[in-house]
Amino acid sequence: MSEKYTVILMAGLAGRMRRFSVPKNVVKIGLGIAATGLLFFLYVSYAMFQVNIHMDEVDRLRELSMIQKQELQRFALKVDEFQGKLARLEKFDKKLRIITALDNGTRVAGNNDAFGVGGPSNSDGLGQAQEKYTQGLLNQLDDDIVKLESRALKQEISFHELDGYFKDQSSLLTSTPSVWPARGWVTSGFGYRVSPFTGMKEFHEGLDISTHIDSPVVAPANGVVMNVSHDSGFGNFVEIDHGYGIVTRFGHNSKIVVKRGEHVKRGQLLARVGSTGRSTGPHVHYEVRLHGVPVNPYRYILTE
Repeated sequence: MSEKYTVILMAGLAGRMRRFSVPKNVVKIGLGIAATGLLFFLYVSYAMFQVNIHMDEVDRLRELSMIQKQELQRFALKVDEFQGKLARLEKFDKKLRIITALDNGTRVAGNNDAFGVGGPSNSDGLGQAQEKYTQGLLNQLDDDIVKLESRALKQEISFHELDGYFKDQSSLLTSTPSVWPARGWVTSGFGYRVSPFTGMKEFHEGLDISTHIDSPVVAPANGVVMNVSHDSGFGNFVEIDHGYGIVTRFGHNSKIVVKRGEHVKRGQLLARVGSTGRSTGPHVHYEVRLHGVPVNPYRYILTE
């Protein structure tokens, strides 16, 4: 016979007594099941504890990743802003080189330098896409910074060259028509256009700057008044000889306040805007001639 455990249950001291017999094997199996259940419970509890720890770490890393991504994006905007500033410096450098005849000197990288663009594909998983985006942005920034450093170095070399040239060419600079003769808006540019009078194609040898009647017309550079006159085309006009083969002309004035042979300085009042001669309204016709040949005034103007 198999061994058994006897369990006696009694309700109070005088109560009815009940007796149960349980085989030892059943008890052992029950204890084994209970122990296994306890171990399973402990394992699950530990696993859940570890999961919670990892989830907290994942949340922390996700938050850190978001902060780093925002910092990278802000830095990318700074790089883009610096790129824009450098592009404006390069444009300014180019104008200075044209003015100083140094256009064939040190060349500065232009806006053709490709700066990276891009982002994660919609087909990537979220985590993979975030990782690719961050790594791509880092690679892009690194590449952009290398290009900017190269351009900035070239620009620095170029400005050093220009600085040395300017120190030797101060007279030429003060005689170069680098400012607007009047404030207004350009209604007709340099080059071919349709004549407002004949409707035929013609070559316009200067800029028409429309503005209010009697607005000031000033000298764009130092020079000597070489001619003050009136004709049917330009009306009241004045010509300034700036030396170095540079002559400027200003037409359609209502009044001229300088005289032939007078020395003028950049910014000095020459005349007042009018509509004399062949004109459709108040404006100044502004020409720049180099050795007698009309050139685009924009070539010299430095101010916006």
